[in-house]
Amino acid sequence: MTEGESHMRRAIELAERGRHRVMPNPLVGCVLVRDGEVLAEGWHDHIGGLHAEQMAIADAESKGVPTQGTTAYVTLEPCNHFGRTPPCTESLLWAGVERVVIGALDPNPTVRGDGADTLRGSGMEVTTGVLEEECERQMEEFMHWCRERRPLVTLKASTDSIGRIDGDPSEPAARFSSELSLELAQKIRADSMAILVGVETVIRDDPSLTVRGVDIGPRDKPTRVVIDPNGRIPDDCALMTDGEAPTLVIQSSEHDSSEDHPHVERVVIPERDIPVPRILDMLGDRGIQSLLVEGGADTWGRFLSAGMVNRARICVSPTVLEGGVVTFDGSMLENGMTLTSVSEASGDSIEWWESSR
Repeated sequence: MTEGESHMRRAIELAERGRHRVMPNPLVGCVLVRDGEVLAEGWHDHIGGLHAEQMAIADAESKGVPTQGTTAYVTLEPCNHFGRTPPCTESLLWAGVERVVIGALDPNPTVRGDGADTLRGSGMEVTTGVLEEECERQMEEFMHWCRERRPLVTLKASTDSIGRIDGDPSEPAARFSSELSLELAQKIRADSMAILVGVETVIRDDPSLTVRGVDIGPRDKPTRVVIDPNGRIPDDCALMTDGEAPTLVIQSSEHDSSEDHPHVERVVIPERDIPVPRILDMLGDRGIQSLLVEGGADTWGRFLSAGMVNRARICVSPTVLEGGVVTFDGSMLENGMTLTSVSEASGDSIEWWESSR
């Protein structure tokens, strides 16, 4: 590993400190270096907070370390526009940084090479592409949305040892995954800008689809999305009444919404089966970069059949559910997806699959 790669890897490590808290912004880390020594560090910690470059400069100032003549290693091309904070290009130029080493160029139309060009035009030396693949992987959801204008889709399913996802339908739904698996599931929710289920799941389970036990900072809570072609969602279910997070109900035709709570919005896509690509286009237009598909079996099947799943997390419990008839067809994952890892969580087996398309 070269010295430059070592510094960039440290910037990647720092960027992780903002996970769950910066959406819709990407995870970004930065280190300031002189003569091979790291002088200051920064990362984008939460939405509305300092960007990584700005935090690194502030870190240097707090230590009394001059920034003139330093090299900044940053995982993403510095922004060159005003948003919640001033442009990072201006901050780097003001600080007298001599050279900037960039991991990944920003494909966002508001940047798209402009940051690097601005710095070069001001006489700064700029290097790009250092650990580019690792940097892009860390901010995969952001990169995917910028390029495709659709959210990156993660499918999450839990089954018993023979593939059942539910027990006796005449009995209340029971949890069967381990506590550790449930904690991991909450982290996946926290990594998502929207969580989607079919209306049958709402009728059967009355889920809240909220993030619990994970600090997501001041960012918006994940939007809850329900596919409900025929307007069957119960008016008194949690998603329609609790006000805990925005709820988006996708329907094939207009339904009475006069009694809906302020957090509920109904969207009409006038097609009987509501094609998955239309759903993703609509969510992408709303700036949703990451979508977690939580169920049920029909909804999983629709997304997999459409080839619209980018990755899947399958939790297999050693439990055997009594009386269950609904199963998850795991063979559908083998069409266009590759098993990348298997881990253990308090007796449960956690499989991660990635799209091979």
